[in-house]
Amino acid sequence: MNSKFRNIFLCFGILAVIIMLFSFDMKYDELWNNLKRAGAYLPLVLVLWLIIYFVNAASWFLIIKDGKRSPISFLKVYKFTISGFALNYVTPVGLMGGEPYRIMELTPYLGVERATSSVILFVMMHISSHFCFWLTSVFIYVLLFPVGWFMAIVLGLITTLCLLLIILFIKGYRHGMAVAFVRLCSKIPYLKKHAVHFADKHKDKLETIDQQIALMHKQRKSTFYGALSLEFVARVASCVEVWLIMNILTTDVSFVDCVLIVAFSSLLANLFFFMPMQLGGREGGFALAVGGLSLSGAYGVYTALITRVREMFWIVVGLALMKVGNKKKSNIDDSR
Repeated sequence: MNSKFRNIFLCFGILAVIIMLFSFDMKYDELWNNLKRAGAYLPLVLVLWLIIYFVNAASWFLIIKDGKRSPISFLKVYKFTISGFALNYVTPVGLMGGEPYRIMELTPYLGVERATSSVILFVMMHISSHFCFWLTSVFIYVLLFPVGWFMAIVLGLITTLCLLLIILFIKGYRHGMAVAFVRLCSKIPYLKKHAVHFADKHKDKLETIDQQIALMHKQRKSTFYGALSLEFVARVASCVEVWLIMNILTTDVSFVDCVLIVAFSSLLANLFFFMPMQLGGREGGFALAVGGLSLSGAYGVYTALITRVREMFWIVVGLALMKVGNKKKSNIDDSR
């Protein structure tokens, strides 16, 4: 990637972090006391996400390789994964920062079509794993907890929504998503003119990207399901974070409880996708999810606080990694 664009991404990330620090809804002495209360669990949470990002990177690397020899090392993909998620955290509407960054970093290695298709596929796997995780959590709740009429309606709506989105994504896997996304943008006011111009100018590239997406779903089943499985494992592994934090406060919470807390809090937080770091939605989601399991809502607020600190730590690490190990590729690679 051109260093100018990398610096733009970096400056945007730093500005967002500064804004978040000044808008933190807690006094810093109170925050410090809560962090001291976490003790050794906080470093464990930070290391845990080093592992989770490793699993995410392995999923993306599997897509990039696609059964062949990869033109880029796993460590580079690992670095781009952490930096990409850091940009996603600080960007309103979630995926508007990290994914362009990943595409631009990968382009010198894979070319623009392969770089774009691999990033789109990785994002689709990442999102699809959330749907699978939420559906699994619904079944767990039904099996382990009594379901009243209100909860039955909520779980029914969640199941219906997830199934509809899964069907939509399956269609996207079979036929590609690039052209469909541009068509959708062409129907949105203010974007229509730009989307139509972009579609006309890059029609061949968009069709090539869609062909590559459909090809992996049709002919590379092991790659497809392997990447999806790794993303699902990452979702389950993220529940260990909540289990560790909850053990600071109580020993009455099982790992299954933590799976349900993460599932329902992440579902609510994603409804506030337009907020950087899902501010407000994450805290409210944790409080409601914990309350739904007959635990103190304060547990959810404390869990959200430690989670927010962990996110801030990895945002800083991800932004710093953007300036590390950026060797210039050869002119042959840059021309693709």
